[in-house]
Amino acid sequence: MSDKEVIKGTIAAPARLDKAVAEAISLSRARVQALIGEGHVEVDGKPMTSASAKVTKGASFLVTVPPAIEAEAKPQDIPLDVVFEDEHLIIINKPAGMVVHPAAGNLDGTLVNALLHHCDGSLSGIGGVARPGIVHRIDKDTSGLLVVAKSDAVHEGLAAQFAEHSVHRRYLAVCAGHPTPSLGTIDERLGRSDHNRKKMAVLPKNSSRGKHAVTHYKSLQKLDSSCLIECRLETGRTHQVRVHCASIGHALLGDQLYGKTPKPLKPLLSNLGFARQALHAAELGFLHPILGQEIRFSADLPPDMRELIDELERFNR
Repeated sequence: MSDKEVIKGTIAAPARLDKAVAEAISLSRARVQALIGEGHVEVDGKPMTSASAKVTKGASFLVTVPPAIEAEAKPQDIPLDVVFEDEHLIIINKPAGMVVHPAAGNLDGTLVNALLHHCDGSLSGIGGVARPGIVHRIDKDTSGLLVVAKSDAVHEGLAAQFAEHSVHRRYLAVCAGHPTPSLGTIDERLGRSDHNRKKMAVLPKNSSRGKHAVTHYKSLQKLDSSCLIECRLETGRTHQVRVHCASIGHALLGDQLYGKTPKPLKPLLSNLGFARQALHAAELGFLHPILGQEIRFSADLPPDMRELIDELERFNR
């Protein structure tokens, strides 16, 4: 007996792939999006990779639903900086250095380990792995705010807002040099690098792969050979702020993957022991999926970034 469920059907009306399939079968749109991302959806015999792909009336589809598996992560009593919590969701101010989700080589000490303990297992299971609750992620070496869902209904509601780009996200970063102009918009498609699969890269606008990405930046304070900037995200792609800033010649300080530390600043960063990208998710706002009210949260810069900015300001005088 197969441990997988195979669902076949026909598209009833032209629409986005995720919407059309979700309407045709008894799975949520968020679950269908996850299955598409994992390569479990075919249309007319062709594997689909984009939830936003357009499908036509009468096209046949096949969905392979793997069984939900228990998370390999185990609950761990790890302190969490809880900014807000109710019965539906929880907002965490994640420290730099903490991995969000367990993966090979990082099964312990992750945010999910901590959440499984803190929430006593009451997290959503939409991702196909039992009880992850993770709606979005921030990089291991990025600090700041993220929201975690405690139920599938909340997960779906939040995922829809992220997909619609209606979530408010403001990041603070320290980049190399002084951006000119001092404010602007970076509208560049992002996808996996052809040369290094661990890296993302700017792709041609007409590329058939990758995803559209938009970052609005603004210089807040000129520093020594660097600048404190804010970045407001329309989209939330992997490494988006890091790649976009590097693409205009202003990589984030401490970013070992996408930039090189300006020579004049190497001694300072070395003395401070600052070895992560200078990036902090400072504000997060959205419509509460259950209560229906706008909520917004903020998190102060962590001590390491505050110290970095203070020292760069002192040397810039």
